[in-house]
Amino acid sequence: MSNVSMKEIVNLCQNRWFVFQGSEIYGWLANAWDYGPYGSLLKENIKNLWIKEFVQKRDDMMLQDAAILMNSQVWVASGHVWGFSDPLIDDKNTKERFRADKLLEELISEMWDKASTLQDKYWVSNLVPESWSLEKQTEVMRWESVKNPNTWESWDWTDAKKFNLMFKTHQWVTDDTGAEIFLRPETAQGIFVNFANILRSSRRKIPFGVAQVGKAFRNEITPGNFIFRTREFEQMEIEYFCEPGKDLETHAQWKQACREFLLDTLKIKEENLRFRDHEADELSHYSNATTDIEYMFPFGWWELWGIADRTDFDLKAHMKESKQDLSYFDPVNNKKYIPYVIEPSVGLTRLFLVTLIDSYTIEQKWEETRNYLKLDPKIAPIKVWVLPVVKKISDIAKPIFKQLAEDFVCEYDDVWSVGKRYARFDEIGTPFCVTIDSENYDAWKVTVRYRDSMEQELIEISKLNEFIRVRLK
Repeated sequence: MSNVSMKEIVNLCQNRWFVFQGSEIYGWLANAWDYGPYGSLLKENIKNLWIKEFVQKRDDMMLQDAAILMNSQVWVASGHVWGFSDPLIDDKNTKERFRADKLLEELISEMWDKASTLQDKYWVSNLVPESWSLEKQTEVMRWESVKNPNTWESWDWTDAKKFNLMFKTHQWVTDDTGAEIFLRPETAQGIFVNFANILRSSRRKIPFGVAQVGKAFRNEITPGNFIFRTREFEQMEIEYFCEPGKDLETHAQWKQACREFLLDTLKIKEENLRFRDHEADELSHYSNATTDIEYMFPFGWWELWGIADRTDFDLKAHMKESKQDLSYFDPVNNKKYIPYVIEPSVGLTRLFLVTLIDSYTIEQKWEETRNYLKLDPKIAPIKVWVLPVVKKISDIAKPIFKQLAEDFVCEYDDVWSVGKRYARFDEIGTPFCVTIDSENYDAWKVTVRYRDSMEQELIEISKLNEFIRVRLK
């Protein structure tokens, strides 16, 4: 488990061009974040690796990109207009609003082993407040004197009530109800409404899946913990269509695939991950099985990736609302059915945060403390940093940069001492630094420095690109 604090991660992100506060020159906008040069590259690398592993390297997967704005009836059919809500509760004294289930989760976490007493005391079957009724959440909040996290005082709480998370906007020039539409709260429905188009154009046979990456928007009651919970975020979702009766087997296969991506591709530490299967009374009404992959953040265990067996709920709902046929004809068994769906869904921005936390390394080296990002070279935002020992030899260093930039994302820097530049590149997570000095250059060689070991190696300039390429694999 990493000992890094959220303060250290936030400072790294803001000092090293990963993440900035949105609209900062105007006093910023709460819970809005802009991704800087290195943050944008890191996020794109994670996204591209996800696409490579789950689309490019599989013969049963496709990629699509549906519109953010959709016909409002999509959200009526999916149940979001009426059912997409969180439990809102107010502190009567401060008038602040909170998610009741999240305050209760913090209470349970603080109680440790004693939390099990709540089950007998309040007649609840589990310790997952999200699955409790609004009345039960209100009862526990009051009788356990749950504190306001901002004032650390116990006050009277209002009754918990549903708060719809959909962002509304208007299309056309008027603001009447007929022009009301929504910013999508998830990317998944764009796949479901295109199911007939995908079948017709791709001629795929079940089982197959469709992947999508895109922005989603949720009017969260209590966003926070930096970029962990935001109102605007990016999702990476897959809807994998399978034959009814084979869904639980397929669900287990996707659990393993997601695990391998985290451990083998992103190199997330296994001790920081755990799989939590939902209990029967915790499952959504449409789900046969749901598993959360949780990560040990500096503020505790929280969901990173959800893998849900959604059965045939979504396709049936859209068939009913649209009056269109979204069934599948199996030519092998000569039968028609509505496929079941397995949905592995992960927030790209949350995965970005996990990657930073997991790779943040504090190391004692030669009586000095060194902080650096031990990122896998595949996802490091800058692959190679090119630096001349002194600025006056930039005329021989710039061609080296151009040579490497043909194949890799590189950066050139000739400001400050070499030691200070190394420290900066390490903190950004750059795996290789290429240092140019006149003496070695005259022998047609440059020095490659490794981020993790800090060791250095002389390499022939003509072989430099291939040398880096092999090590990036």
